[in-house]
Amino acid sequence: MSTITTISRGGLTASIDSMGAQLTSLALNGNEYLWQADPAFWGKHAPVLFPIVGNLRNDFAESAQGPCRMGRHGLARINEHKLVATSEDGSSATFEFVSSDQTREAFPYDFKLNMTYALTGPASLTQTFTVTNTGSVDLPFSVGGHPAFNIPAPGGAEAGETFEDYEFHFAEPWTAACPKIVAGGLADPTDTFTPVNQADALPLTRDCFAYDTMIFDHVPGNTISLVGKKSGHGIQVDFPGFDFLGVWSAPGAPFVALEPWTGHATYTTEDDILEHKEGITILAPGKTSTSSFTITLLGK
Repeated sequence: MSTITTISRGGLTASIDSMGAQLTSLALNGNEYLWQADPAFWGKHAPVLFPIVGNLRNDFAESAQGPCRMGRHGLARINEHKLVATSEDGSSATFEFVSSDQTREAFPYDFKLNMTYALTGPASLTQTFTVTNTGSVDLPFSVGGHPAFNIPAPGGAEAGETFEDYEFHFAEPWTAACPKIVAGGLADPTDTFTPVNQADALPLTRDCFAYDTMIFDHVPGNTISLVGKKSGHGIQVDFPGFDFLGVWSAPGAPFVALEPWTGHATYTTEDDILEHKEGITILAPGKTSTSSFTITLLGK
């Protein structure tokens, strides 16, 4: 049975559900920034993506250890995680998800995934993925975050902002050619669109999601912010070590997901060997891989 753990630091609070180790609330001074999973649009908050990001072709891939059969985003989000540590000051919590007979039927590898949520500043939360290869063979995997945020952000509606009054900011001008998402949730790198063309800002419109998700590759400085033009309120995400960023919203929904990924959905040009996927991490037996990104809330 899932339980909710809440951590706090000053006026910043975060809550995590042991089912999926999913962040369910991120609030500053009582103002909720995280999407609250209205099923009319999307009944999730911030799933943990492991050991794959996005879709495999027909939910299937071969691997050195045999067939892998997983739906979109893998196993972590649909399994219970055990709370294994909390800090003395109540500002961080760590959850654990380990391989089992059940997980090995879908993904024939042994692993331990620790998810740590830590409030690292007056308005910042750092989410850390720690993957350990507990088996005797190389472990292929990807990890990713999927936090979705209320748009308008807290304080934005009071300033008269709507969804279209927000814009993405980047560290420097750049050009992004994003693969279109096609049948089966695959990404087609031979058919791209260019939402950012020698610019350091991108206005938020529904057209941003005409092809489901914007998949950005090597974002300058590994940072992005989404800010209201009237209020200055919004979100910044810093994701060193994550080569990809997914940006997504459901049709008509009042949220935007900012998703740091180490891998992505299978390309239409790729084969169905898990180890061949772009961005896949190959972790040797007994070794540990750690990846972190930080969410900073912009506002009051």
